[in-house]
Amino acid sequence: STDLTSTVGYDSIIQHLNDGRKNCKEFEDFLKERAIIEEKYGKELINLSKKKPCGQTELNTLKRSLDVFKQQIDNVGQGHIQLAQTLREEAKKMEDFREKQKLHRKKIELIMEAIHKNRNLQYKKTMEVKQTCCRFLLALLYLSSLSHFWQLFLKLAQTKSALEDSDRSYQQSVTTLEKIREEWQKEHIKACEFFETQECERINYFRNALWLHVNQLSQDCVQNDEKYEEIRKSLEMCSIEKDIYFFVNLCKTGSLAPAPVVYENYYNTQRNATPVRSPVPVAISR
Repeated sequence: STDLTSTVGYDSIIQHLNDGRKNCKEFEDFLKERAIIEEKYGKELINLSKKKPCGQTELNTLKRSLDVFKQQIDNVGQGHIQLAQTLREEAKKMEDFREKQKLHRKKIELIMEAIHKNRNLQYKKTMEVKQTCCRFLLALLYLSSLSHFWQLFLKLAQTKSALEDSDRSYQQSVTTLEKIREEWQKEHIKACEFFETQECERINYFRNALWLHVNQLSQDCVQNDEKYEEIRKSLEMCSIEKDIYFFVNLCKTGSLAPAPVVYENYYNTQRNATPVRSPVPVAISR
């Protein structure tokens, strides 16, 4: 701004930096909330795999596949809990980065606040001296117009002396103000360069943090798919025929079928004096 005492540009920079810090805080809170969700989901999966029956009376190869299934679901749950911990660690890193930038920036802001205050005070003082000088000059011009009156000679001399003193004070004030202005401008440039460096670091850190977060989620999906692949491999080993044979061998009661039931005539034993022999049991195949 062309106004020496204006801080509108500086204030815009500080507001932008504060907004950037707020954005980092929002992402930090997002990671924390996601961690809570992941941890809760992981624990629910583990509880589900351990407490909920899932084909508990199955036998042989299908049973093994179900055991692998439940174990891998448990592993997926553990993976989500580990992901939650990772997200909390990333959130802490973002918090540390944000606070570190805040601490470094605070030093520069204190310097700028002090130099702004000094500049504004000197500017105000200079303007006051300038106004005093102008009043003495007007008074001198007025008295000069009345100098033909002898009673005004003394007053005129006093006013002229005061004007000279005021003018010297005004010149000194302007010189001091110019030195302060040069110092302020130098510090302002240094502050802007520092703020620009910080903003570049923040954007780069934020970008990398987001990239890392997405990679972590992607890696979690890859790991989960590997666990699910173990289930698929186990299911490929599941044999319907083997399980049927396993069940038959486990629960079989023998290899002979019951003999046919033969009618025996107890009503007329005289006619059937010769007993009828029972048929021999016949072995049955599968």
